[in-house]
Amino acid sequence: MFIETEGTPNPATLKFLPGREVMGISTADFASAGTAARSPLAGSLFALPGVARVFLGGDFVAVTKSDSTEWQSLKPQVLGAIMEHFVAGRPVIIGSPDGADQDELDEDVSPEDAEIVAQIKELLDTRVRPAVAGDGGDIVFRGFREGVVKLHMQGACSGCPSSRATLKHGIENMLRHYVPEVVAVEQVDF
Repeated sequence: MFIETEGTPNPATLKFLPGREVMGISTADFASAGTAARSPLAGSLFALPGVARVFLGGDFVAVTKSDSTEWQSLKPQVLGAIMEHFVAGRPVIIGSPDGADQDELDEDVSPEDAEIVAQIKELLDTRVRPAVAGDGGDIVFRGFREGVVKLHMQGACSGCPSSRATLKHGIENMLRHYVPEVVAVEQVDF
């Protein structure tokens, strides 16, 4: 098994591509070892000293290291853990992955804005999410109120020095261009 690695805009995060599906159309973001109980893969990565966050994408694993750890020592350990996991045939997630149903429960949207929200989601899914996934992360719609779009950054994008610029200069400008009702974009945490 050959696993490729790619850098991301976040210097603390590397993207590992095992050459096979990891989560398919879903994603899973684990901000700490305590949140990774449902993922044997994330659990084995958090067992490595220096792993601070694990994000599981469609065909990649993004690992964020702690500030006190260097990639030179951590990268071979992460490669070994990912290889061991897939060679052993263990599941990536136990049970069903968190899906859109849970995401929609967490959305802050007025019913009268349903058409606008559908436009925003379509733009995010077709123009933004593929680019963000290429950088080892994901972006999740969390709400739309009074012209303000609320988005949650995951994976390499969470804590990335350029994430605010991406939101303000990239995503906000694009949404305002196509959806005149949008006046601003804000980053939110769960």
